[in-house]
Amino acid sequence: MRGLYIGRFQPYHLGHQAVLEKIAEEVEEIVIVIGSAQESHTSENPFTGGERVEMIYAALSESHLRERCYVTPLQDIKRNSVWVSHLQSMAPSFDVVYSNNPLVVQLVTEAGIQIRKPPMYQREFYSGTAIRKLMRENGAWARLVPDAVARFIEEKGGVGRLISVSKSDSSQQPPGNSF
Repeated sequence: MRGLYIGRFQPYHLGHQAVLEKIAEEVEEIVIVIGSAQESHTSENPFTGGERVEMIYAALSESHLRERCYVTPLQDIKRNSVWVSHLQSMAPSFDVVYSNNPLVVQLVTEAGIQIRKPPMYQREFYSGTAIRKLMRENGAWARLVPDAVARFIEEKGGVGRLISVSKSDSSQQPPGNSF
């Protein structure tokens, strides 16, 4: 049996890894779908779809899950009524979907596909929102992601990018003759 796990993975963290470990107890293979793959360079979505694929594969390569997982990006289509068919056309085949997102649960249920809600792993610590906040504030974010992901983010200048794209244009110097 093949399960599908979908998330934005901004960034991929130890909570995601723990959920994958639990899913791996129930299925032989896992399709990891990177949602909103077209989004990048924003405070909520600092990493590109390709970067997220790379960070997930880097983390999986340090675990026993690498040979059991497929990672695929999925762009949003902004039409919820056809989202499941879009997912099915873009991802490898799957038998069950793992998600706690209320919209995903609703859409998958309406399509007649089995849905399972995986346990959340220490959500107060392991959340993309909390990790991005720590990154912006020069906090201890790296301990919340797999080592390979921390290295990848550092090599890509991900923290600097997140800080830069999170700034408001009102924090910039006013236009004019500054020279």
